[in-house]
Amino acid sequence: MSVPYETEAYEPAESPESPEEHLARLLGRALNSFELPDEVIRRLDCALAHDSSLHSAYHSSGLRRETHRHTWLLADGSAVTLWELVHNSTPGSAPEHEVYVDEEELRTAAARLGMPTDTPEGELPALLRLWAVPEPRHVFASDGSADHARRLLRRAENPDRPGAKTAALLATATAHEITQAFGRPGRVGRTGLNYALYEHAFLLPDGTEISLWEVEHTATPDGRHMCEVYMSEEAAREAMERRAARQG
Repeated sequence: MSVPYETEAYEPAESPESPEEHLARLLGRALNSFELPDEVIRRLDCALAHDSSLHSAYHSSGLRRETHRHTWLLADGSAVTLWELVHNSTPGSAPEHEVYVDEEELRTAAARLGMPTDTPEGELPALLRLWAVPEPRHVFASDGSADHARRLLRRAENPDRPGAKTAALLATATAHEITQAFGRPGRVGRTGLNYALYEHAFLLPDGTEISLWEVEHTATPDGRHMCEVYMSEEAAREAMERRAARQG
């Protein structure tokens, strides 16, 4: 019997964008979007999910210099990445956006603005490198963590899901945190498929941490939500790509 899927605890509050909407917004603000190859745009027409992350950031005296990585999962299981450069010309002025297919092109454009592209080990750039001070890997909350682990494993439908040994270990969990690692669930895009990846990190009584990786998708015959759980991020992403390839 299928167990109802539980996402209320960690779905983003804002209305999520579909892959098509995110691409349109990115291209709409980029000054050089017309330079992107048509083939890349055509490939992105079949995107099933997307993810964005800050790649680097340098702020000094009102100048803004940031690079962002935007990745789309395609229906054939492959992925396409676009690199966005955000900068302003004078302190405090509105930012401008550029987008590139190749990371080397991004580095060239960043160097043009005076952004350091390579930093020797142990040496920080003169501008503030925002990620130089590491944040804690997880911010745990002690709120029914063992029960959360039990429910997560119960709703997993993949045959190679974690077994009894992992379940027994997580029954002792004292705290947990859920973070979204890829995708934006909830809104059905043009393809009618949704993919999302979550990390469920658990804190054990001896202070060690263990993570389970959950794939949520609608690549099922009837379009219903399905949950798969894996012991590693690599295994979860491979499973997501296999599902997408079969649907392509």
